[in-house]
Order: sequence, then structure tokens, then C-alpha cells
Amino acid sequence: MTLNAPRPAQSASPAPLRRSLGVVDGVAIAASSTAATTSIAIGMGTIAATVGLQAPALLLLAFLPVLGIATAYARLNRSEPNCGNGYVWVGKSLGPWPGFLTGWVTLVGSIIFLAYTSAVTGSVVLIFANKAGLDSLAGIALDPTSTAVSTVVGLVTLTAVTAMAVTGVRSATRLQFGLLVFEYAVLLGFCTWALVTGEQQFSLSWFNPFEMSSGTAFAQGLVLAVFFFWGWDAAFSVTEETRSPGDSARGGFIALFAMLGLFLFASVAFQREMSLPELIKNGPQALPYLGAKLAAEPWASLPLLALMFSAVASVQAAVIPTARGLLAMGRDRTLGPVWTRVHPKYGTPAAGTVIVMSIAAGIALLAVAIPKLSDMLLAAVNAIGLVVALYYGLTALACAVRFRAARRDGLREALLAVGVPAASGLVLLGLGAYLGYSYLTMSDHFELSPDNGWFMFSLPATIVVSGLVMAAVAKYARRSPYFATGRGTDADALALPMDRTAL
Repeated sequence: MTLNAPRPAQSASPAPLRRSLGVVDGVAIAASSTAATTSIAIGMGTIAATVGLQAPALLLLAFLPVLGIATAYARLNRSEPNCGNGYVWVGKSLGPWPGFLTGWVTLVGSIIFLAYTSAVTGSVVLIFANKAGLDSLAGIALDPTSTAVSTVVGLVTLTAVTAMAVTGVRSATRLQFGLLVFEYAVLLGFCTWALVTGEQQFSLSWFNPFEMSSGTAFAQGLVLAVFFFWGWDAAFSVTEETRSPGDSARGGFIALFAMLGLFLFASVAFQREMSLPELIKNGPQALPYLGAKLAAEPWASLPLLALMFSAVASVQAAVIPTARGLLAMGRDRTLGPVWTRVHPKYGTPAAGTVIVMSIAAGIALLAVAIPKLSDMLLAAVNAIGLVVALYYGLTALACAVRFRAARRDGLREALLAVGVPAASGLVLLGLGAYLGYSYLTMSDHFELSPDNGWFMFSLPATIVVSGLVMAAVAKYARRSPYFATGRGTDADALALPMDRTAL
């Protein structure tokens, strides 16, 4: 009896990705995707506006569930190394619907991040160009406050880093590692300067989360702090391109602990040098402002240069895992076969990488033409913490379910395999639910504004609903093998049983 119709697109397995990466490459991808310099430069003012001087406390607290999520990723990756990571793992452990949703929200969130960050990157490049004395090019004013010019420059940067990601992920990681060394040298140098010379009195209360004004502020601040760490899991997206699957986990953990150290050090240094009103006022320009406050030119421009490098590296680091997540979904035919095309020369998912770049570029250009879309992108980036909490939480629960038998293997194994992942996942899911409720209750009407709670909630909700719609399309229209057994699985895993059925 034939259980499934013939699947011509699956007759030959997709070409394998080229294994060329090691631990250093994993660290470079994870650290670049986390973009500590950008998070510190742009996020410190935002988190200060939410929780006051308790940023160090929130960053330390946020690290705990994120570390629990990281242990879940490492264990799952050791059991089943797959570039689709959460999409595959959640699908097998919790079922194909939550599995597909995990993959979908991760991809959409990354593409939104790319569309928004490209324009931000262009603006930083233009600011530095102006500082270098280049104010116009071919009669066009290089104005960093111009959304159109910033977007175009950002898209040129996006195209360049995409080309590098296509022609070889190892060359891309080597560039990222070089940029990281410069960024961190500048960041540590200026933060040490601020820590030593700052006039604001250091206080242990900065590490006391109970000093926060309300539960809502705590939840919002904690989600923001989790968002600071977002990106370390990019190391697992190239697990099929690493020489050893364990290198992905080692790279992710090294990057994660390095980020914790940088975030805590920078948050204390910023608060030593700047008062709370000063930090909030300079918000997105906090790092360049710190450079200008501490040093004269040309040294004062070094933090801006580090920020530019960080923005470029984070854009490239976002392109790489997104294309590989789509490759895993294409292998299951939950999405189209175009995503499975691996370049015969470069051994990368070239077609998918270019399409991801094109979609992000299209959204960024539409945002220039439609001002309200620009507001939507800003709100989406602000609300993306809810999406991150969702897919991190589901992946951690998938780990607890998959390895639930380990609870009989002693207390230590039960805690590491089940208890810690389950607790971390529930914390993030509960945090996301609380913040979603806060968004719904903070406004009494709907308005297209990044400050409107209903609007803020509607964006991640739309991403989730669209994911459920696309899952239905994959199941009923594409008849994807991911849904065939009732449990999500990678298409390669189904190849042998389906061949037996055909026989």
C-alpha cells in the first residue's frame, strides 16, 4: 500500500553543506549575531528608561534562563545536530505545529531585524563618513538623518555581506572575528576609562532587582535584557558546517559568557560616567556620546567606528542562520524547494541567502515609501522580545520532554536534562505572556504607533497567526512529510522508511 504520493522533489537528497568551521567560527557567528557593541550602544539608554539604574541586576537575572536555554540547545544538538535546530527539535518532541511555529517566528523575526538594522547600519556608516569629511557623493548629500539615504547605504552593506556569506561562510566568520577583536578592544578601553574616572557613585543597589518601581517595569526590562543576549544560538545554525557538532555548543557558550561579562561591565561603566537622565537622554547614541565625553578627536570616533563594525557584523550574522533555517524547512517541504539549493562550488545555501536579503531589502525600501511601515518596523523590533521568548521557551521544553527519561538517572542528570531546561522555558514563556498582557492593558484603543500597547501586541500576534496559517498550508496543500507521522521530523530521516513503503 502506498501511503504518500510520489514526491519528485524529494527523489534526490539535497546536497550537503560543506564542513569547514571550528569553535572560533562558532564564537564569531554567535558573538556577531548577539552584537554586544550595538546592544550596549543602543540598548543601555532604553533599558535605563525602563528600569532606572537596575540594568546590571536585570542583565544578570536574564542570563540565568538564557543559560538554561543554552544547555537545552547543547544537549539537543548533541543528540541531533541540524541547521534547523528549534524547528526540528520542537517538531519531534512537542509536535509539528509548535515545531513549525518555532521555525517560522525565528525566521520572520530575523528578517524584520535585518530590514530595520540595515537602515540603522547605513545611518552609522554615514555618521562616520561625515566625521571623515565626506558629506556628499555624486551630488547626493550623505545625511545620516535621511531615512532614504541611510536605507540605500544600509542595503549596499547588506548586499556586500550577503555576497560574502554566499561565497563561503568561513571567510565571513573570519571577517566577523576580526571586527569583534577591534570592537571589544575599543569597548573595553572606553568602559575601563569611564569606570575609573566616572563621577557617579557606584552602588550595590544597581544589582538589586527589588529596587524596580513595578512588576510591569520588571517584566519589560527582563524581556529587553533577554533581547540583549539574543543571537548566541546562531552558532547552532551552522552545526552541519562544523567539523564537530560539539564545536557549535562550545562556540555558543563561549560567546554567551563573554556577552554577560561585557554587558555587566559596560552597564556599570555607563552608570559611573553618566547620570540616569543623561543616559536616558542620549539613549541610542550612548556609546558615541561616551567617546566624545571622554576623549578628543580622533580618539572620540573610535566607539562610533566600533559601532559601525558591530552593525555590519550583526547584519551578516543574521543572514547566515536565517538561510539555514529555511534550508531545513525546505528539506521537509514545509516551504518550497528553492530553499534547499546548495551551491555546488561554495557549499552554502546560496539561493536562500540571496532571497532572504532581497525580502529584507524590499521591506526596508517599502518602509522608506510608507512612513507608517517604518513605525511598524520600529514597533516590531521593540516587540520582538516576545517572539524570542516564545521560540526559546518552546525549544527548552522540547529538551525536557525529549530527555524526560533522564530523571531516573540521578539528580544531576535529571536537573541538567529536564529540570533546568523546563524551568528556563517556563520562565521565558511566562514572562512573554505577562508582557503581552501588559501591552493589552496599557492602551484603551488601537493606534499605528510604537507607543500603543495594542499595536505592540498585534505585531508578534500577527507573526504567530501567520505561522499557523503557513503550517496549515504546509500540511494540507504541500502535504509535507514534516506532518506525515504526526511528529515533526527532518525530511532526510523519513527517506529510508518511505523507500521501504515504495518497495
